[in-house]
Order: sequence, then structure tokens, then C-alpha cells
Amino acid sequence: MIGFLKPAAHCEKLHAGEANRAYARLRWQVFIGIFIGYAGYYLVRKNFSLAMPHLIEEGYSKAELGLALSGVSIAYGLSKFFMGSVSDRSNARVFMSLGLMVSAFILIVMGTIPLATSSVGIMFMLLLLNGWFQGMGWPPSGRIMVHWFSPSERGTKMALWNVAHNVGGGFVGPIAILGMAIFADWHAILYFHGLFALVIAAIIFLMVRDTPQSQGLPSIEEHNNDYPKSFAYSTDHETEFSAKEIFFKYVLNNKLLWMIAFANAFVYLVRYGVLDWAPTYLSEVKAFSFDNSSWAYAMYEWAGIPGTLICGWLSDVVFKGRRAPAAIVFMLLTMICVIVYWLNPTGNPGIDIAMLIGIGFFIYGPVMLIGLHALDLAPKKAAGTAAGFTGLFGYVGGAMTANIVIGIVVDKWGWDAGFGIILAACFFSIVLLAMTWKAEKKITSSPALEGAI
Repeated sequence: MIGFLKPAAHCEKLHAGEANRAYARLRWQVFIGIFIGYAGYYLVRKNFSLAMPHLIEEGYSKAELGLALSGVSIAYGLSKFFMGSVSDRSNARVFMSLGLMVSAFILIVMGTIPLATSSVGIMFMLLLLNGWFQGMGWPPSGRIMVHWFSPSERGTKMALWNVAHNVGGGFVGPIAILGMAIFADWHAILYFHGLFALVIAAIIFLMVRDTPQSQGLPSIEEHNNDYPKSFAYSTDHETEFSAKEIFFKYVLNNKLLWMIAFANAFVYLVRYGVLDWAPTYLSEVKAFSFDNSSWAYAMYEWAGIPGTLICGWLSDVVFKGRRAPAAIVFMLLTMICVIVYWLNPTGNPGIDIAMLIGIGFFIYGPVMLIGLHALDLAPKKAAGTAAGFTGLFGYVGGAMTANIVIGIVVDKWGWDAGFGIILAACFFSIVLLAMTWKAEKKITSSPALEGAI
């Protein structure tokens, strides 16, 4: 199995004409593969939230379910970091398809075996295990992006790929409605998504390829004559780094990476503080039905598609490759939408849905840009670890707080206190992103760095 996971061996190089044709075909083949694949990961990561109102009816408290749900966030954050390092030295095709396959089986077990949802402890452990294998989705996708797309096109292409999780997350609701209609059993919210994910795991394996060099092609930097400006590129960056080099030379010593990692924690608290509790909040406070809550959940995710694309375009074109300014603008607009969503009186469902759409539209741009910024700040052979480092903060710090703390706070002090936490996270994310603005501008405009390439 270890040999199966290793990066694909380099093939004999193709001549220029063949290389151009192969690049034109394979770039979009692998892009579509990781797009569909990452959407599939979300089908079996976010469906538990829709099952929570049914579990509350069976006697579980919000604090208990928040604790169970935190298993995904804790394990995913740790896995995204540590498995990111493994993915940097693995075959992305095998790594990504294997992770989704195991995640799918876990959710099928949760939906079909009564013991799996019989206690908070068992649900926590299964969701913890699911979260660990979920960490095998983003890092290999990041590895693919930096190997097949060059720096000057990466902002737009990354934004386009990043909406995969909005597509996948958006289909969680409709698939849940379909599963409930077919099986007349709320457990279908868990196992039906798992069946879809198994099919998508096979698609990943069929479509994704590891690196251009494994297909006999030159590096993307050489092919496009386009080299990174955030560090001095050399041909040494085409060789695999050791884990020690990746962690200590390119990640842990990177001060700006630490800064955006802390910002990511607050951005993720907002993202999941709204998303994970939306079905419960809309049901308890706004009197939404299961179907209406599920569609609102879907629209939150799908609204992130145009929002992410616009945010990526702004960072590339308007702000000349700088990520912080666009992220700050979008976080300010997110804060306004959260306030209206919270204070809107019951009986105005149109405003509730409009604000959820607004939050989804604006929050996913900063989510994408922080991940992209991490990729910008490290050589591509360390890309998975750099992105995993920010993800560690996002999930273990931000999403876990959204799951556990908000659940406890709402049980004790009500939804107003929960929204106070979300708004504080908006504020602190903006402050931290503002602190990176000057440093980022200096990096992207430094003549010294350009001359070193």
C-alpha cells in the first residue's frame, strides 16, 4: 500500500508538440477530476448537520450534538495538516480516491447500523474517524493545482476549483430530501450520501493524474515560462522535500503563514457557526420545515460559487495578486449579513433566506483566498503542508469552536449569545487580515524577489 501511494514515477519526456497537446488535454482532465472529487468529499462531511434536528427529537441536546459534530472538525484539522505532509510525498490520484472511499463507508455504517447513533460517544468516534479521512481531500487537490497551473493563473483557477465544495455542500440538502422521499427514514441523510460518494471515489481514480513529470511533461513553470514571485524558485523545487525540510524550512518558520492561519480560525468559526447550526436555528427559531431548511442550507452553499469566483478575480485583477484586501472587503459584508440574519423577526422567511445567501456569497471568498495565500507562500512540493497548516487552525480552532462552544452557549444563554460569538469572530478575522496587508504588498512587489527567480 505504501508503494501504491508514492508519487508516480517520471516518464520519458515528450517532445514540444506532444507536450503541448498533452498539457491541453490533461490539465482539464485532472482539474475536472479534483473538482468532482472534492465536491464528493462534502457530501459525506456536512450531511450530519441535517440529521441533527431528528437526533434532537430523539432526546439529544444541542451541546451533545455539537460535541459529536466536533469530531469531524478536530480530526479534519489535524489530518489536513499531517496528511498534507504525506500527500506532498504521495500519488495524488490514489491518495484522494482512497480517502473518499473510506469516508463514504463510515457514513454508510452510521446510517445503517443502529448502534452507530445510539450514543454521543459512538457518534463522536465515528465522526472523528470520518474527519481524519476527510483530510485526504484538500491536500492532494492543492498538490494537483500547483503542479498543473502556474502562479499567474492560479488565483482564478483556484477560485474556480474552490467552488467544488459549494457544489458538493449545496447538493447535501437536495440529496437528503431525495433520500427521505425514497426511504421514508431520516437515516437516509447519512447512508444515501455515502453511496453517491463511493461512485465519485471511482471517478477520481479514473481522471486524476499526479504530476506533469509523471506523464513525461516538463514542469508547469517551464512550460508556461511563469515562475513564482513569493520566493526564489529554482529547479531544486521540482525534487521531493523531506518532511523535516517541509515543516521547519518552509512552514513553521514562515511568520506570514502563522498570521493567516490565525485569521483562518476566525473565518472558519463564522463559516461553520452559521452553516452547521442553520438547520437547527431555522427549525427552532424561524419555524422552517425540514425541506425549507434543507433548501436554505443548499442556497447558502451555492451562493458561494459566484462569490468565490468574484473574490478570486478581485484578488488577481483589481488587487494585483494580493489576497488580504479582497478578503477584508468580503468579511465586512459577511458581518452585515450575519447581523440582519440574526435580528430579522420570525415570520420573514424571505429575508432569512436572502441573508443566508448573502453570508454564503461573501464568506467563501476569504476561505478560498486564505488557502490560496498559503499555497503562494511555499514551494509547490510543500503546498499540501502549508495549506494543511492553515486548515489546522481553521478546523481545530474555528470549526471546533463553532460546534462545541456555540452548542453549549446556545443551550445556556440562547441564540443571541451564539451570534455574539460569530460577530466577534468576524471582527477579529478582519483585524488579522489587515495585519497581513502591508507584508503581502511588499512580497508581491519586491524587485529583489523577481530578480532572484
